[in-house]
Parts: sequence; C-alpha cells; structure tokens
Amino acid sequence: MKLNPFVQAGIGLTFALLWSCPTLAAMTDTRNYGLEVKVTGQSEDDSDLGTKSGGDVNGVGLDLRPWVYGESGNWSAYAMGQAVTATDIIETDTLQSDTQGAQSSGNNGRQSKKNYLAMREFWIGYSGLTPYPGEQLKLGRQRLRNDDGQWRDTNIEALNWTFDTTLLRANVGVAERFSEYRTDLTELAPKDKDRLHVFGDIATQWTPGQWVGLRAHHTHDDGKLDFPTPGEAPDSLAKKQNGDLSWLGVEANSDAYSLKNRNTVNYWASLTGMSGNRDTVNPLNADGSRPIDASKNGDVSGWATDLGVRLRLDPQWQVGAAYARASADYEQNGLQSNRSNYTGTRSRVHRFGEAFRSDMNNMQSATLFGSWMLQDDYDASLVYHKFWRVDGNKPVGNNGINAVENNYDDVTGALLSSTSLPLVDGKTDLGQEVDLVVTKYFKQGLLPAGLSQSIDEPSALVRFRGGVFKPGDAYGKQVDSYMHRAFVDVIWRF
Repeated sequence: MKLNPFVQAGIGLTFALLWSCPTLAAMTDTRNYGLEVKVTGQSEDDSDLGTKSGGDVNGVGLDLRPWVYGESGNWSAYAMGQAVTATDIIETDTLQSDTQGAQSSGNNGRQSKKNYLAMREFWIGYSGLTPYPGEQLKLGRQRLRNDDGQWRDTNIEALNWTFDTTLLRANVGVAERFSEYRTDLTELAPKDKDRLHVFGDIATQWTPGQWVGLRAHHTHDDGKLDFPTPGEAPDSLAKKQNGDLSWLGVEANSDAYSLKNRNTVNYWASLTGMSGNRDTVNPLNADGSRPIDASKNGDVSGWATDLGVRLRLDPQWQVGAAYARASADYEQNGLQSNRSNYTGTRSRVHRFGEAFRSDMNNMQSATLFGSWMLQDDYDASLVYHKFWRVDGNKPVGNNGINAVENNYDDVTGALLSSTSLPLVDGKTDLGQEVDLVVTKYFKQGLLPAGLSQSIDEPSALVRFRGGVFKPGDAYGKQVDSYMHRAFVDVIWRF
C-alpha cells in the first residue's frame, strides 16, 4: 500500500517529535503505550429517503489504534495511528463527517475505502510557560475540543495553548488542515483547502459551579476558486467559495457537561453572532456558456443560540429539555462535531440527532431527553428531537440526509443525472427523531491524565447508539417515511 506524501510526513514527524529532541529522547521517567481495539457494527437504511437505489450500509469494521505517550519534565509527546478494515464502508470514528468521502467524480481523492491506514494525532507539548498545572502548549496534529462540541471537536494541525484551573479556563490557537493523513483520502474537502482558523475562548467561575465565558473564532480562506468550464463535467472537489468569517459568542452554564457535577438543576446557554464576506463562483448559464461575472461577492451575517436545562431526579435519573436556533445565513466554523455530554452521562450524544445530524444553519430544534447512570458501570440516554427550517425558502446546512432528485431520459428511461433534492418552498417542517444510546463500561483508569482530550473513552465498553428519523413536509411526499442509523461499538484496550 503506497502512502501519500502527507501520511509519510506525518509518520516521519511523529518519530522526530518523539526522539530527536534531546529532552524527549530521555523520556524514560514516564512512558506509556498501548493499543485500542474497536469493533463497530453499522446498520444504515434510507439515508437517501428512498430517492435512489443502493446506499444502505450493513457491515462490521475493525479499527486498531496504537498509541504512544511520554513525559519528561515539562515536555510531553503523543502519537496515535490507525488501521481500519471492514466489510463495508463503516463509520468507526464519531469524528467522521457525513460528507467525508461521499463525493463521486472523476477525481476519487475523497472516496472512502473499506481498508485504510491513518495518523490520527502526533504532537509535542510544553507545560512550563506558567506555574499552573492545568496549562499546556501543543504543536502538531491534535484533538481540539470544547465542551459542547459546537465550536471545536476535530483532529487538525494546530498550535494551541490551554489554561485550565479551578477558577479560570482559556484556549488560544491557530489551526489549518493540510491533509486527512489517510491512505484513502488523498484530497482535502473543498471547504478545508487553504482555510486558516484563529480561535480563543475564556471562561471564569464567578460563583461555585457557575461559569460565564466569551468565545471567538475567525477563518481566513484565500484558496483559489475553481471556475466551471463549458463542455466539461463539474468536479465535486472544486472549490466554489472563499472569504473571511468571524464568530463571537457568550456562554453561561452550571458546569453542565462535567460528570463530577451533582447539581439538582443544571443549565447551559449560549448566543453567537457571525459576520464576514464571501466570494462565490457563479454557475454556467442555462445554455452552457460562461456567465458575465465569474463570481460574486457579498456580506454574510447570522446568529445562533443553544439553551438547555437538566433536572436530577435522584443519583441515577435525569430529565431535561433543550432548544436551539440558527438563522438562515448562519453557519458553523467547520471544526464542530455537535457531540457532547448534554444528557448528563459519559456517552457523548449528537446534539441534533444520531440519524439527522444537522449543522446549525437555517434550523431550529426542540429536544426532550431522559438519562440514567448506574455508578461507573452503565449509562443510557433516550432523546426526542423536532426540527424546523427557520426560513422556508432557503436550504439547510449539512446533515445526515442524502436525498437526491433524479433526471431521466424521456425516451429510454435511463438516469441522466442526480442532484440534491431541493426542499419544498414554504414548508418548514424538517422532521422528528428518536435516539437511544446505551453503554456498558468495563476496565477503568487505564490511561495517563494527559490524554483526556485525545482519547474519547477512558475505559473499555460496549455501546449501542442509534436514531430513527421521520422526514417532514419540507422533503415532499415522494420520500420514504423513515430512515435509521444505528451502531454497536465494542472497545477494548491493551
């Protein structure tokens, strides 16, 4: 199997980071290594809502993740690789986006394969800039994550400084994606090409257990736009937009995402504004000729909010409700997963449905949930969502639905082309969903404390996570009535 240059560079840089620095070469004081073995079974049906043949997923994948971690004084280093083999194209990683590898064109650089190798992370860290124990500067491909998963939750090349104490938390960093570091995905998604992220956040505990904070993010995208050529088929990997966007948000919460929290009532609230400008490529004219203006420039702005409350009925049971809304032109910064512990359990659940998986764009949702935990051995969450469009005449952002509109030849009946299914004008009902996530945990406390951001699960486990989505009127009457996406994960550590 031939590795692409970025994967080769990642592997080489990993060993260089671990052993070439004189300080790190002596990391015999504390050296940790291991292997995470993950087996994932996936069942997915009708993500296209019955608008095309095939597309269902039923299979099992084996995901092996060897890792090594070392410390010496204020220095640390970490690397994690990945080897995946599967009977189908299985989503073994919750950080995988629904559009990753979904494009099909003459360029197959974004075609996911059943088997691949990858470098998930490789970084060095330094914790000597301040005397506080919760401070660290990291350089390399690393996991960036914030509690609600709506600003950052991804593996990306970054320089990131974290400050985490009892009364103050802060992050400042820059990031840019240069490669997926996977043998099957040799091309970046168009939105990631030449896109620089600058971010920062700060939060303080103004009274015991009550936090308020400020978050900011800026993206500078000066990637070269790809203009269509008459007579040539469009390339799905062509870059159609660039520009600069900025986000500024305020938040308040009762430490609601912390598992150590035993409050009777927990809450979270955030409000974010977005503004900037964007250049967008104009399509060819209806007759196939070039448009007069190759692109158009315009200002964009929007806002979003996420509100939630959770009530603890007793040490094991909790119930809650949440509401989120994003204006028609709002979009997230591209580093989000929207996964968090908002139900009050150790299991991270998608804020907008395990099946629907919507981004915050021209969408509002109302959520009811209940959760259960039995010590450190079991947890479960049952969630109901209802989704609407904010503007019934504009599209919504990325989600887990891949419905298409087919164009057939009138004479032969042959399929000529397929495009994304447009939503019905004036209809705002996107649908509703029920999710269930159940987990059994086994071995505890096997990992170094310094890997809390890098490894999702601190113990071995068996987990079921799934959702059933019923589309609303906005998808029209010709689509199927239900779609589902379900997983069984088995994780063990050696």
